[in-house]
Amino acid sequence: MDIEIFPHRLLSADTTESLLNALDEIDSVKKIVLQGQRLPSDTENPDHRIINIKGEEVDLQVKTGRIFMEIEDEETIEAVRQKCEVNLSFGFNIHVGTFIRKQKTVSDKIKYGEALNDIPDELVGLTDQNAQLSERVTILKRKEE
Repeated sequence: MDIEIFPHRLLSADTTESLLNALDEIDSVKKIVLQGQRLPSDTENPDHRIINIKGEEVDLQVKTGRIFMEIEDEETIEAVRQKCEVNLSFGFNIHVGTFIRKQKTVSDKIKYGEALNDIPDELVGLTDQNAQLSERVTILKRKEE
């Protein structure tokens, strides 16, 4: 099941960092995808910086406008709502639907050709087909306890 968190304004790097760390505390979250306008690669932009998620450094390359999440069950929505209320004081909406592609498409086949078979299934739907995966996707794995 997928949900979309739609904040009432674009998120700063600090807000994005604190929200992602809070959402990571929810065990039934499988995947989180950030969507937003791409930030210029120059270092003068205060929002284009390294953020710390789960103890790992991540280069934040977008001004976060939406957060798509793959979750295990409907009960998770209330936990997500509570985390958002703490971190998004200016307001947000949560929508249930299908937001993350689950299988490879014809467009993927055209872009990647034979290399499509080498792309892990967990990367499907995480990036624009016009983008280079190495430049647009950072995957952080949960540490199994």
